[in-house]
Amino acid sequence: MTDQDASAARRKLTFLAGFALYFTALWLLWDTPAIYPVKIFVVMLHEISHGIASLATGGTIDKIILDPYQGGACHCGGGNAFLTLSAGYLGSLLWGVVLLGLAGSRRVSNHVLLTVVGGLVVLLTALYVRNGFGLTFGLGFGTALVIAGRKLGPVASKVILTALGLTSCLYAILDIKSDVLDRPHLQSDAAMLAEMTPLSTTAWGAVWIGVAVIVSGVVFVRAYRAA
Repeated sequence: MTDQDASAARRKLTFLAGFALYFTALWLLWDTPAIYPVKIFVVMLHEISHGIASLATGGTIDKIILDPYQGGACHCGGGNAFLTLSAGYLGSLLWGVVLLGLAGSRRVSNHVLLTVVGGLVVLLTALYVRNGFGLTFGLGFGTALVIAGRKLGPVASKVILTALGLTSCLYAILDIKSDVLDRPHLQSDAAMLAEMTPLSTTAWGAVWIGVAVIVSGVVFVRAYRAA
């Protein structure tokens, strides 16, 4: 084995060890205050994704609401209802992929990217979030990311972007399972889609979770190969 091969093997082992450590910590801390802000952040991404789909199909965003119990709502007017309803869970998954892509960027420093992400959170909160908890969280979380981006170095900023991206991908899968597959009686995005289409609530949940697992798997394999 050449020195180059040995170095590549060490990088891949380091990647796998870091990945395992992250998910172990996430598993152990999932229901603790340490992970709570990130969960609310992913809920925010979910609702923003509804809004973006509405705007992209000719609709509007009337307001976004976030609640402290990891719930939320995006009140949209007009637009394509099918795409808007589909955009929530899949949108938070896509945001996770984007954040992971930013973390792996070599063109722009990660601390700059983290600052930009924080600024976007503050801007979107100011434009669309209209309840007290949501405003407090969005402005506070976004400002914290801006400060972290300005004060921390590229390595720490990359860790934060990676953690946000991985959690967003994972939470999308867990959220679909909890809201749709485990409790199909809830008035969820899938339930509303079931009223519009021949597929049942559970079927939509199965489709979405299948997409989420496949996308997450592809992202993991690509990250491993690039390590």
